[in-house]
Amino acid sequence: MSTQNLIIYKFTVLYHIFEELGLDLNFSVTFIDNENLLNKKVRNLNNYIIISNKKYSAIDNQFVLDNLPINIFKLVEKINIEFLKKQFNSQSEVKVKNYTIDLNSREMLTNNIKIKLTEKEIDTITYLSKANNTVSIDELQEKVWGYHSDIETHTVETHIYRLRKKILNTFNDKDFIISEKNGYQIK
Repeated sequence: MSTQNLIIYKFTVLYHIFEELGLDLNFSVTFIDNENLLNKKVRNLNNYIIISNKKYSAIDNQFVLDNLPINIFKLVEKINIEFLKKQFNSQSEVKVKNYTIDLNSREMLTNNIKIKLTEKEIDTITYLSKANNTVSIDELQEKVWGYHSDIETHTVETHIYRLRKKILNTFNDKDFIISEKNGYQIK
């Protein structure tokens, strides 16, 4: 996992507390009091949270600490929870072609256009996108739907047809899921 960077922004007292205590923290602590320096710093960071004592509307990944006093151990716990939330949210996004699929909200989006997907649609897309080759209908039936029977069913074909139509109508993308003679594929 990448280093967790805690940037204390215009909150000198808090920075001095961390500095004075010299805690063995699982994050790197930096103090910044200038917006230009802040923008330059975060441009090169992936995993960061900015802590301040008031809300700054132009700042992302901000944790506002305005309910003082607070126990230092509770504060460290809250900061760790913020890092966990950030990690959870970042893991919930899957890139497939030029689309982003948000697993939490079950949405597929690109260029500020989005559609809602069902759980099976998301499962189908993620399964197909992870496969390096064409996936047979039987394999999708077993792995995505959990069917293990030899009974003839058109569940997979029906769902794929509806999903392709939904994507075509929203994104005008007729080539998102490719039909091959022995199954389906996302290239």
